[in-house]
Amino acid sequence: MQDLVIIGGGPGGYVAAIRASQLNMRVTLIEKDSLGGTCLNRGCVPTKVYYQSAQLLRSLQQFAACGISATTGSFELETVWRRKTQIVQELKQGISGLLSANGVEVISGTAEFTAPQEVSVAGRRIAAKRILIATGSTSSQMSVPGADLPQVLNSDQLLELTTVPERLVVIGGGVIGLEFSSIFKSYGSKVTIIKFRPELLPGTDKEITKRLRIFLKRQGIDIITGAQVESFTDNGAGVTVTTRMDDAEVKYEAGAVLLATRRLPYTAGLGLTALGLKTDANGYLQTNADFQTNIPSIYAIGDVIGGAMLAHVASEEGRVAVERMAGIDSQMADHAIPAVIFTTPELATVGLSEEAAKQQGIDYRVGKCQFGANSKAVAMGETDGLVKVLTDSDGVIIGAHILGPHASDLIAIASLAVKERLTAASAADAIYPHPTLSEAWLEAVLDCERQAIHLMPRRR
Repeated sequence: MQDLVIIGGGPGGYVAAIRASQLNMRVTLIEKDSLGGTCLNRGCVPTKVYYQSAQLLRSLQQFAACGISATTGSFELETVWRRKTQIVQELKQGISGLLSANGVEVISGTAEFTAPQEVSVAGRRIAAKRILIATGSTSSQMSVPGADLPQVLNSDQLLELTTVPERLVVIGGGVIGLEFSSIFKSYGSKVTIIKFRPELLPGTDKEITKRLRIFLKRQGIDIITGAQVESFTDNGAGVTVTTRMDDAEVKYEAGAVLLATRRLPYTAGLGLTALGLKTDANGYLQTNADFQTNIPSIYAIGDVIGGAMLAHVASEEGRVAVERMAGIDSQMADHAIPAVIFTTPELATVGLSEEAAKQQGIDYRVGKCQFGANSKAVAMGETDGLVKVLTDSDGVIIGAHILGPHASDLIAIASLAVKERLTAASAADAIYPHPTLSEAWLEAVLDCERQAIHLMPRRR
């Protein structure tokens, strides 16, 4: 009997497997597709390869100002696709090597529960003291006429295109929709975002999302809100998207449509119904603080349990889950989960938004630093955006929001500050290198204490 069987080899599953092996557990990892899961194969990593090409294309606009004389070359999406495929393959091999080096047995196949402590896979029955479900999520499908047309794509399918659509309509204004909108706008597509709700990125600090919306529109991305999609129709040259706004029918033409709608838990074929595992109304598995389901031997982590559906959250849940299995009192820092969106400019956030602080009745203070006041950002020619920090009445940092260059990297500083409940004074009591983007964080933290050096004094 194994100590632990893990179903799913994505960021949650393979991290849990390696950590469990480090804790001297006998571990079997079952993956039906490819190691790395959606994140590595069809999500986080492939989109960052595409994002890198988009950023390089955008940098061409700065060549003349930077003293560079160069002829703009042609862009080939197929070359980007090949590079993406190669990078994904290399990283998958890396994960495979790590699992092997840690003594984790990896089985390729589809697992099905035959008992609370047993699964069937590839003609074998494997018994285990505990079984961890880390099967992730899958794209949802819109139930409107024409949603099954070949030009109507989910994010997986969009990453398989080898030519850039002249017009791209994106349904949804969440993370996936905004990232692909920025990428394909840089590639040369005319991009239109259509969403039903009035705001982008619900739950994100509104000041930040309003500023992002301005930047996206300035780049030429059309953002349509309050529109209900009624149908998709093949028009011979592409697809017609029919929407309804204020009782009026409005149509949009596109070469391709991206359905960037919500993701759903993936549990197909596991045989969970027969086991009696409890789920919520949307099908997400319900777990306790130990990531244990209502069946004591079965655990679950990652997208399949809902919450913050992020790769790094799944990885952390995997670590915490197996450590708690081993009797270690590990805890999730739920108050300090960072989220990053690779738009142009990048957006990153951790902790409470200003709206959440108000809703919770917290007496808070805000500090800000515009990137236009940061010498490194000015030298880079990337001054759009700001760093925004929230502290409570004791000066403890409770939230941070960054919109601007390398926000995805800068948010790590803020995440540590929020996780450790540092005060603004403590976070500022360090030497930050000059000239760097990190000084924008420093100035925002100082501004919480009304001590910013490189910002104009606030009116008293």
